[in-house]
Amino acid sequence: MRHGRHRSGSAPQQGRSARRRARPRGGPVVALWVWQCVVGAVLLCFGLSMLLSAAAAWQAVRGRLFAAAPHGVVDAYALGASGGPWAAVTALALAGGGLWTGAMLIGEVLRARARRRAQGSELLERAPLLPGEDPAGARLVVLEGTRPDAWWLPGAAPQLVVTTAALGRLKGSQLDAVLAHEQGHAAARHDWLLHCSRALAREFPQVPVFAAFEAEMHRLVEMAADDVASRRFGRLTIALALVGLNEDRGVFGASSTEHAHVPQRVRRLLSATPRLSPGRRLRLTALATLVPAIPLVVAFVPGLSALA
Repeated sequence: MRHGRHRSGSAPQQGRSARRRARPRGGPVVALWVWQCVVGAVLLCFGLSMLLSAAAAWQAVRGRLFAAAPHGVVDAYALGASGGPWAAVTALALAGGGLWTGAMLIGEVLRARARRRAQGSELLERAPLLPGEDPAGARLVVLEGTRPDAWWLPGAAPQLVVTTAALGRLKGSQLDAVLAHEQGHAAARHDWLLHCSRALAREFPQVPVFAAFEAEMHRLVEMAADDVASRRFGRLTIALALVGLNEDRGVFGASSTEHAHVPQRVRRLLSATPRLSPGRRLRLTALATLVPAIPLVVAFVPGLSALA
């Protein structure tokens, strides 16, 4: 999947490990939330480490950070003893990493907007507005093409683009299911998740959790959009639409790796595995929400122990 161009298939996933990660089935939205909480906890660890390192290195930061804390709390962290050049280097490195990550995210957003503008201009050239057509309204754009394809182009005037080959492949309500799939991406703002995951993976390529976060976001947002479409048109309809759009790409062969998650999505849609119950979904969501609290608890333990 590309930013601003949510296709019905992309993001390399392969092997048994990818199949195992697809479970439990029926809960991609919960899995998306779990991943966001885990990554948020990791980023919170970085932020707390930066603050404590800065407090250990510079008295001015320490005074502001612990301004309202009793003297015993400051002593519990032993910041004066652990200060020095290494604490300053650590704080500056973490602050620089945070600023660079923000710059990478802004760059991702700007590049995505530039791509959308270029694609919108190209679409207007290839499929100009009809007389009386509202330029601000949502459009279904049909392009001449020998390859079955369909994608959603978000923006002020969102557009669903399909090729003539796709229209020949999609039968009955399959086109409506593809539209619902792409609208699911737009409604959930999946593009922002992809922006954030790509920025983190590019900024910290040696951090496994960020690389896994990027790969899983691609897979999970597609499954979440599949569920949106299947609730309206049924699992079989969106599964057949996926097959119709992707069978010429060779994704269902044994050697396919670039779009290996597409067969997994089809099998998931066709399986009889029930969706997560509302109660279990609520419990998993609540547990995931507590994950970012773990670094906070670890950071506050010395101060709380001193107060006790």
